[in-house]
Amino acid sequence: MSSEKRDYYDVLGVSRNADKDELRSAYRKLALRYHPDKNKDTDAEVRFKEINEAYEVLNDDEKRSMYDRFGHAGVNQNGQAGGFGFGGFGDIFEDLFGFGAQRSARQGPLRGADLRYDLEISFEEAIFGVTKEIEVSRHETCPTCNGSGAEPGTTPVRCPECNGTGQVRRAQQSIFGSFVNVTTCPRCGGRGEVVTTPCSQCHGAQRIESARKLSVNIPAGVDDGTRVRLNGEGEAGVNGGPAGSLYAILHVKPHRYFRRRENDILLNMNINMVQAALGDQIVVPTLDVEGETKLNIPAGTQTGAVFHLKSKGVPKLRGAGRGDEIVIINVVIPTKLDGKQKELLKQLGETLGSDVTPQDDKNFLGRLKDVLGL
Repeated sequence: MSSEKRDYYDVLGVSRNADKDELRSAYRKLALRYHPDKNKDTDAEVRFKEINEAYEVLNDDEKRSMYDRFGHAGVNQNGQAGGFGFGGFGDIFEDLFGFGAQRSARQGPLRGADLRYDLEISFEEAIFGVTKEIEVSRHETCPTCNGSGAEPGTTPVRCPECNGTGQVRRAQQSIFGSFVNVTTCPRCGGRGEVVTTPCSQCHGAQRIESARKLSVNIPAGVDDGTRVRLNGEGEAGVNGGPAGSLYAILHVKPHRYFRRRENDILLNMNINMVQAALGDQIVVPTLDVEGETKLNIPAGTQTGAVFHLKSKGVPKLRGAGRGDEIVIINVVIPTKLDGKQKELLKQLGETLGSDVTPQDDKNFLGRLKDVLGL
């Protein structure tokens, strides 16, 4: 081959506007064809280095830009791409063909796993907050060996299989040459040391399972599905790592009368037709300490009428104030009347007349949908 450098695009056999997929495909074919372990031609090694050099320059956006502007002189002062040959080839080859040296490090501190605890609370507890006592089973650092895994008075020793590195290296042969595969040491699990005299309590596991009682402070205004995090109350870490967190997932039991819509509480109240027609003052249940309050029903109140009891709803979880208690009125028509009641209603009906007209229910339905969030 000529000592003069060939154009990198010609080396790979691609156009000057080739994208990275085209570069990769061309390089793959040529690398397989001219690898010295597979191709025994006298110029195969030289061609292989040339292909490798061309790909590394054109596959790097910055190097490619310099090459397109200044040619070989734009790559570096010597006109060489630099850092090529079989040393740099390993990274490229691993990227393209999916194998090669796998890098790992000696296992350091690992954070403990997070835990989940499903906690059921009442509707009232969700509204006003509560402190709950729970018991959780989790793995904690062994108190006997303080997490070393070794019996007190003894110490772990350097792993004889990996010589304390936490890694095992094995050479592998392929049609493309020799590669070193690096894996976590199976004997010490990457710690670099082994326990010859295991702890009598944890048996070398470094942690023990233990039941622990915890207090969960539930703030006012939480809702169904809210997560309360307790930092550091999860599984203990490994090799000195920090503990995980405990997440209490709240499940709010439904109330017999009340329903919740964000920060408001909805309540359906039945009144009779006399109360609706003449007006009345009724007693309405609330979730406050007093348990009830009075509500004035004006004369002529219709089914679906809505009344707001200010600041009788849910405390805002993030912010000040409370929502409202929204009372929705339902006028109940009696289904069982005695003789006297029927006679009185007939007399009333004669004074009201018997004309009927279609009802325009747009306002009623719109108001009801707004209240119910439909």
